[in-house]
Amino acid sequence: MADRTRKHRSSLLTGTPGGADWAKRAAARAMLRAVDFTDDDFSKPIVTVACPFTNATPCNDHIRKLGDILSREIGEAGGKPFLFGTPVISDGETMGMEGMKYSLMSRDLIADCIETMHEGYAADGILTLSGCDKSIPGALMPILRNNAVGLTLYGGTILPGRYKGEDLTIVSAFEAVGAHGAGKMTDEELHQVECRSCPGAGSCGGMYTANTMASAIEAMGMSIPGSASHAAVDRQNRISSGKRKDCIDSVRALLGLLDRGIRARDIATREAFENAIAVMMALGGSTNGILHILALAHEADVPLSLDDFDRIGRNVPLLGNFKPFGKYVMADLDRIGGIPMVMKTLLGAGLLHGECLTVSGKTVAENVADAPVRPGGQDIFHSIDRPYSPAGRHITVIRGNLAPEGAVLKLSGKELDHHTGPARVFDREEEALDAILSGKIRKGDVIVIRYEGPKGGPGMREMLSPSAALMGAGLGKDVALVTDGRFSGGTHGIMVGHVAPEAQAGGPIAVVREGDRITINPGERSISLEAGGTEIGERLSRWKAPELRYNRGVLGKYAKLVGSASKGAVTN
Repeated sequence: MADRTRKHRSSLLTGTPGGADWAKRAAARAMLRAVDFTDDDFSKPIVTVACPFTNATPCNDHIRKLGDILSREIGEAGGKPFLFGTPVISDGETMGMEGMKYSLMSRDLIADCIETMHEGYAADGILTLSGCDKSIPGALMPILRNNAVGLTLYGGTILPGRYKGEDLTIVSAFEAVGAHGAGKMTDEELHQVECRSCPGAGSCGGMYTANTMASAIEAMGMSIPGSASHAAVDRQNRISSGKRKDCIDSVRALLGLLDRGIRARDIATREAFENAIAVMMALGGSTNGILHILALAHEADVPLSLDDFDRIGRNVPLLGNFKPFGKYVMADLDRIGGIPMVMKTLLGAGLLHGECLTVSGKTVAENVADAPVRPGGQDIFHSIDRPYSPAGRHITVIRGNLAPEGAVLKLSGKELDHHTGPARVFDREEEALDAILSGKIRKGDVIVIRYEGPKGGPGMREMLSPSAALMGAGLGKDVALVTDGRFSGGTHGIMVGHVAPEAQAGGPIAVVREGDRITINPGERSISLEAGGTEIGERLSRWKAPELRYNRGVLGKYAKLVGSASKGAVTN
């Protein structure tokens, strides 16, 4: 007898035993029998398992193993899994080259691939895995888009490497390039950092984009409690015990959602998104979190804007002491209680909505009731009354005549009254990096990298290579970088990204000239070009949009479809 609760729609594919549609679906069942379906299996719920595996990057190298564990658990729990893959583009590996243009685009492509498989087979439930940055929001977007019954599971953080008594992450390698270029690191030291930064599978270890988004999604209630901070593998590169348990708990949660008929938008409410933002701000998360949370809200049909990040950020202190600006990595947070401990701390301070439902079937308040309290005697995660930095001093939304729709500035606790300097203008990331490495950038400069936005790039590349080169060269406190592109979660320094409108769309950043003076004022939440409104208007009246760099293929499609970064750079 079919389970009418769990198998709520896949009878469209398999037919209903004894039903009027049974004979009509014989051909479909014939093909399913070839992939090990039996008579009994046609009464079971079908669960799509999105498995973005590739051996091209450590972030997703272990994901196929997790997919196999999930499939086995689904089968043992009475379901039938449909396992499939998606594209994966590694930000860390493609950074600073043309391949990076495929990174942000891949987020929406991953979402479309998952939607295609889940809806095409009329599956009952969905469980999506993720690893590398864009696969994390990409794995949740289709669940929210179609209000599916399902959840997502992060593949886990990488463990830190070690050299000269310090923890290493992939950003250590990027900054080593800058230090080497500035003559501050030998060839052998650079080689050692390269060899030791990534010891096994898992996503980049600091509070970079992957760990930021995993934390935000757990806070939103769309993944099981505790899963965001568990390491992907152990020191022998075997799937960690924590991640194995996450697989078991995720399947149990999915079946509970099916039994109760709880859909994604019952969980992903406006309040749930506010919880995600609060956790992101408290941990010191990546600026990419803004871009992806806006995109997720768009898919969930939840009204959310840049102003909401600004409003919440003014109230939530920076508590996390994590790389790239701090000392620790995600594995350290896991040791002291992970995201449940973080959420318990914030809930106790009145900074979270405790009544929000989660995929566990419990509310946020119920989930964290038994979570550990913030332990004393450590500086990994600070207390509310003695924060790493006061509220409003992490990611700040700024506006002005250079960014009428807004831009994001990542302070991460740094003291910055204002920065004023001459513009050094580049139309491609590679040109800016060459100028930095060749010693052409001076203290006080404002590097402007434009035509790297969603349309102009296309693909809104991350500027980790030039920003890390600045840090490695010792210019991180003295040179600002302004771009309509993005920054990696590993970026720190005086960095303004997501400038909107972008240059390709006729934003004022398109008419900045070499030597123009630019002022960044975090206190006033402003960024301005000294040229007045009349002068900017006259320059724009003479400006013509350059030809799109790609007119064919997926990048050509993307450039035609993608919207403003201020609204999440979505394509639908």
